[in-house]
Amino acid sequence: MSTVPKRFEILLVPEHVEDRGGAAVADSAVRSAVVEATGRHGESGYPIYEGHGITADIDPETRTVEALLVDGSELDYGLTALVRPAARG
Repeated sequence: MSTVPKRFEILLVPEHVEDRGGAAVADSAVRSAVVEATGRHGESGYPIYEGHGITADIDPETRTVEALLVDGSELDYGLTALVRPAARG
């Protein structure tokens, strides 16, 4: 039985960046947020995670963002959302 992670970090990064100049993806993010599981499931059927103005349905096994709102709006064109485990702190 798999366990649904309680939190993830979402990074919003430009899709078109060809040369990051050696920078890590996290350094290229225009915004990041740690989101936590709400205990609810979205229209996609996946768990809803929320935090810092971001609401996302995330497939916890593949770390795929199935739905995303940033400050109540859809993601701007040219940006993509990447998911990684949240750092323990």
